[in-house]
Amino acid sequence: MEDRIITSTYTADDQEIETTLRPRRLSEYIGQSKAKENLKVFIEAAKMRNEPLDHILLYGPPGLGKTTLAGIISNEMGVNIRVTSGPAIERPGDLAAVISNLNENDILFIDEIHRLSRSVEEILYPAMEDFVIDIVYGKGVSAKTVRVALPKFTLIGATTRAGLLSAPLRDRFGYISRLEMYTTEELVSILKRSANILEVTLEDSGAEEIAKRSRGTPRIANRLLKRVRDFAQIKSDSVITKQIADMALNMMEVDKLGLDTMDRRMLHAIIKNFAGGPVGLETISASIGEESNTIEDVCEPYLLQLGFISRTPRGRVATKLAYDYFGIPFPEDGTTI
Repeated sequence: MEDRIITSTYTADDQEIETTLRPRRLSEYIGQSKAKENLKVFIEAAKMRNEPLDHILLYGPPGLGKTTLAGIISNEMGVNIRVTSGPAIERPGDLAAVISNLNENDILFIDEIHRLSRSVEEILYPAMEDFVIDIVYGKGVSAKTVRVALPKFTLIGATTRAGLLSAPLRDRFGYISRLEMYTTEELVSILKRSANILEVTLEDSGAEEIAKRSRGTPRIANRLLKRVRDFAQIKSDSVITKQIADMALNMMEVDKLGLDTMDRRMLHAIIKNFAGGPVGLETISASIGEESNTIEDVCEPYLLQLGFISRTPRGRVATKLAYDYFGIPFPEDGTTI
């Protein structure tokens, strides 16, 4: 999984390039026009009243810019941001320590907020609503509770699985926004901006070729640009043309639709080994040698988006589009086993 170039999850290889390429202001942020316009209004209104923003929940697939957007909100508000994640806050005391160190109107960003434990969530409720936190000390009958006032702050939560968020926590967010997959045109704009920062010559046709294979995700687009840049440096005097981009991505086994070897193995297994399905996830996992969680979280979302597979109560089924992709005749009766 570490070597899968088109994964949308954050990898160690992304750290250097994302730090350099992340926009700092809303005016630099490309895409997500609906969320961006709403946030612009909310930020201006909060600044005029000298109040913190309402708590914000950002959700959607990984790699679409949730962390970047949180940083932009912090910059636009002119306040500090404290970044943490759901798994990192193991005990209520961990959250209390983080929140109590915030200044007035600061932002607390919790990534993967759906992974907070129930006990941590319980003390987060009064912190979000009333800006107080209840600390329990002592044990048994001698246990006592102390209510501590907190500075007014804004919680920005990010999650890839909004459905796993508890209803009480979700209801305490004043603004909830889903980040959508990016269009090819938006990704081209992002790639041109990134190429300018990286001082790489990127032709329009080369940018479009990379964008088409980026699965609608800026993180993947920037990662592919970084790899294609190396090929261009050796093969074409550091100029990324359509031909260079096509050659480089083909060598990295990323095809015209952005599918890689794992995606193709999964589709091929459903069609060839199981006559198109339906077939269970665990069976697919065993047949291609990949963990079921990897298939469900990494491969399936994009294949569902392309319409190559469908989920049924009996298992996964390959669609006619998947058969066409491999050039395999679709069963005449339109049915599978």
